[in-house]
Parts: sequence; C-alpha cells; structure tokens
Amino acid sequence: MAIFETTCQSSTGRERTGILTTAHGTVRTPVFMPVGTQATIKGLTPEQVREIGFEIILSNTYHLYLQPGDDVVHEAGGLHRFMHWDWSILTDSGGFQAMSLSRISKKSDEGIEFQSFIDGSRHMFTPERVIAIEKNLDSDVVMPLDICTQYPSERVTAEKDLARTVSWFGRAKKAMGESHQLLFGITQGGFYGDLREESTERIMELEPQGFAIGGLSVGEERQLTMDMLDHSLLHAPDDRPRYFMGLGDPIGILEIISRGVDMFDCVLPTRVARNQMVFTRDGVVKISKKIYERDFHPIDEDCSCYMCRNYTRAYLRHLFKANEMLAGTLATIHNLQFLQTMIGEIRDAIAAGTFAEYKRAFIERYTASSDRAW
Repeated sequence: MAIFETTCQSSTGRERTGILTTAHGTVRTPVFMPVGTQATIKGLTPEQVREIGFEIILSNTYHLYLQPGDDVVHEAGGLHRFMHWDWSILTDSGGFQAMSLSRISKKSDEGIEFQSFIDGSRHMFTPERVIAIEKNLDSDVVMPLDICTQYPSERVTAEKDLARTVSWFGRAKKAMGESHQLLFGITQGGFYGDLREESTERIMELEPQGFAIGGLSVGEERQLTMDMLDHSLLHAPDDRPRYFMGLGDPIGILEIISRGVDMFDCVLPTRVARNQMVFTRDGVVKISKKIYERDFHPIDEDCSCYMCRNYTRAYLRHLFKANEMLAGTLATIHNLQFLQTMIGEIRDAIAAGTFAEYKRAFIERYTASSDRAW
C-alpha cells in the first residue's frame, strides 16, 4: 500500500495536496506539525490540539531519551499512550540538537557523542541507537540521525556532513528492518547547490519512505533558504512526501508550499505565543502594547478559534501583564488555529486552481500593516 497519494497537482505551479497514511490514520497535506518536544504542545492538552484540527504532531527523540527515558515511554505503552494522543506522531532524531548544542557534542563516523544538558552525563547516539530509541517511542514517522550543517560552513565541512548523513541513513534503514513505522531520509549539503542536489540523489538511491530537507532555516537569509530548497527538490520524486524541517511563519509556509513541500514543523507559533506575539491577517502583533489596553475586539476578526470567540485583545493583554498562565495557553490556541485555518484555505485554493492568487493576496495584506511585531 502506498503511504502517500497526491490528490491534486497544480497545473500552473509545483504546489500540491495529498494524503499521508500512517499506523494512526491519514494526514492531509500540506500540513503544519505543532512541535511537542517533551511529549506535549506547551500549554495545551492533547484534546485542545485535536480540537484545533491537527492530525499529526512532532516530538523529539533526543529530549525524550534524556527525560523521562525511552525505556519509560516504552513501558508506558509507547508515546501515543504516554501522552494521550491517538493520532500520528513524527519524531525527530536529535541531529538539529547536535548542531545547536555543538559546544557539548562531538561528531565522528560512528555517531554523535554529547553531554546531557540536564546532568552533564555523556551519551553516544549512533544511527542504530537512535532507531532503537524511536522504536521504543513507537512513533509513526521516524527521522534518522543526521548532521545538520551549521551556517555558514566551509564546503569541506558540508561535504563531510553530507557523506556521514547518507552513510548513517543506510545504517538506520538496516536497523529499522520491516516495521509499521515510516522511515524518512534527510538531505543535507549545507549551502552549496550542487551538494544539495547530490544529497537528494544519494538519499533517494536508498529508497526512503519520505523525503526530508534538513539543514535550512538555521540563520541564513530567506532567499538563500529558498534557493537551496529548489536545489534539494530538483531530483525529488513525486510519489513520496516532502518534509521541510523547521519552518513555521505564514509567509515562509506559502513560499515552501509553492515549491512543492508537503510537511513542515516549527516551534515558532507556540514560542512567540508565549512571548506575547500573535498572528493576524494583518501581520504579527505584540499584544502587550499599550494600544490594546482598551481594545475589546478579538485578536483577529476573521478567526474562529476559542480565544477569538470568547475573549478580547484587552483581556489577553491583561493576562500577560499579570503573568497569568492562561495568557500563553490562549495565545497558543490562537496561533495554532490561525495556521491550521490558513493551511486549510491553501488546500482549497490548490484544489480550485487559485493558489497563486491566494498567496499574493495573503502576503499583500499580511505585510501592509505598520503595527507589526516584525
């Protein structure tokens, strides 16, 4: 059975809609995956996440290995039962953490040795060990160990990281064997177009069940991101899902969907929500500003989320000013609903053949306001 089916391919561009099938159901694409690093979407219950409409979330192998331990999750019956989430879960491998925590990690052909940020203990992640951990977690979509090349980096570094990532995927695939879990391959190549193309070709020769683009959106300018994405997708097959790792702002989402990306995740929507910033059709606003003190309108007049149906900008501002826990919860609900609604509209626009017009109108309005947080 095919795990991915394209349901609508644009006749004028590369955008498409599809269905990803996992052991825990179907996922409509394009899809944004909220990040639940520690087996929780911060501030929300699983029921709240599901009510917004999400069919898949992301969690992190590295963090769950350190705390509470993949053996604990396995004993609990797997990650779905442990966190009370009955739908699809994708687990990242820890490659990005190895880059972001490079001062306490060491790479070799064997794997990545790192020091725990919790207690200072040292641990070795090999491709085989990561697969064993993810089998204990029993996620639906498994990301293998890779090396996320830092920006900027010399070509020789990007070449070495690419070679190790390809080698590690081969080892991971062997360790996975036959499984109900789906194993994606990850392309790297740094910020060199020819290396990006080479990485895609070499990973695809190993026949992954999905295709992930790693090592982008790590501090580089947005145009460079898109250029490298184009190179990464040049030789990507049409019959497998394409996953951009680590992007979640509305304009960026529109740009990568227009290039044929099906899946994406990011901590941005939930992180900025906890830092008093909320998405609106007119851009991102910082709700703690004085101008919202007596603003008794919803965050966004066009939004139907729980926050916007029941509360006002003035109330949310008050909660943040009073350091109330509810503030982050309500802002997170809104930001996630905003993206979920937007992506639903994008799917409809692709099906109707009007995506280009939708993208243009959305960006024009989103960037027009002078009262934007960024």
